[in-house]
Amino acid sequence: MRVVAGLLLTALLLLQFQLWVADDGYRAVWQLEGAVAAQQQENAALRERNGQLKAEVQDLKKGLTALEERARHDLGMVGPYETFYQVVDIADLPPVQTSIEPAATEAALTR
Repeated sequence: MRVVAGLLLTALLLLQFQLWVADDGYRAVWQLEGAVAAQQQENAALRERNGQLKAEVQDLKKGLTALEERARHDLGMVGPYETFYQVVDIADLPPVQTSIEPAATEAALTR
């Protein structure tokens, strides 16, 4: 009887080992659940982006606001009775050379 109980316990432990550690056991299920959750997040982000693109397409088809905005931004167009002002940031300007070489000034003064 002890031999049969020992064999059954060994069989149970082997089956539990395969269930928890094998490639097609619980570990694989947990990895697949993580992959499914990541894919669902990506799908939700893509659904939101598709909604924004669909709204933009509808606006371009029916309204003039988006069309005017694209013309102003991409083509630099200005509407009638409008004045275009371009604001330039000083940090974007190239540096100005202010130093004058002494030899150049002496040559200019002696002429």
